[in-house]
Amino acid sequence: MLKGTYEQSVDAKGRMAFPAKLREQMGEHLVLTRGTDGCIFVYTEQAFGDLAGRLNALRMAERIPLQRAFIASAVDAETDKQGRILIPSRLRAMAGIEGEAVVCGVDDHCEIWEPGRWESINSGFTDDVLMEALKGAEF
Repeated sequence: MLKGTYEQSVDAKGRMAFPAKLREQMGEHLVLTRGTDGCIFVYTEQAFGDLAGRLNALRMAERIPLQRAFIASAVDAETDKQGRILIPSRLRAMAGIEGEAVVCGVDDHCEIWEPGRWESINSGFTDDVLMEALKGAEF
């Protein structure tokens, strides 16, 4: 299970050190794609292949928009010798990422966020919202 939240710097070329703890679990070959709520999703090659397979099993009317959103915007990313990945400019622009980023492990994938957007998303997650979510999950 991928977990934890890490603040990272993004250089002018779009390179960011991918957190070592997450890199140990995910490996050096990653797939970056458009995420939800303005973040970037990061998958292992196998997990991304599994996602593509699940999407392919859907009816065409359901499948095509999801394939366009997730598959067409996907890029391969390999960590370099310093453990950095290159985030393409179009994904950085979509997520609003400039000099800093937040990387979160979220069970089966990671997410890369612009720090202000990450804070905004989390500020709405109150104890009441958490309790309702736990009830819905039958805790």
